This record gives sequence, structure tokens and C-alpha cells, in this order.
Amino acid sequence: MTDDIREEFRVTGEQLLQQVKKLLHEGNVRSITIKDNKGVTVLMLPLTVGVIGVALAPMLAAVGAAAALLTECTISVERRTETPPSAP
Repeated sequence: MTDDIREEFRVTGEQLLQQVKKLLHEGNVRSITIKDNKGVTVLMLPLTVGVIGVALAPMLAAVGAAAALLTECTISVERRTETPPSAP
């Protein structure tokens, strides 16, 4: 069984790209949403298990462009976690 967990991080525009890359390498991230300091969604990145290499390049370019425009932002991360089945 899988459960979804949502986390939020506040970062500066300079830290944004580095934090998103770190999250992508963790592997259990389902989606990343970037919001400005007013809470308006600037960029939403739905991720699948098979997203690698060439598919990430346009996403990271978009994150880099968003970082150039934002001084402070919030990264909202949806993670998938495995929960062990309960014993009968």
C-alpha cells in the first residue's frame, strides 16, 4: 500500500534549482510545485518513476527561469511512501 506525504520548504531564488535537483535525486517524489511568496503557483512539475536524463533537462531549465524571477519561494513536494501491510 502507498501513502502520499506533502512537505513544504521555503527557499530563496538562488537555492531553488539546487533544492529541486536534490529532491529529484531522492527518487520517491511524485510532484514538485513552486509557489511565489504570495502563494501563487509559478511552476508545477509532475514526476513519474521513469523521468530521467533528457526528460529532466526542460524541467530544470524551467526551474532555473523561475529562480531568476523569484526572490523567495515555497517548494511543495508530494512524496510516495510504502506502508507495510498490516498483519492479520
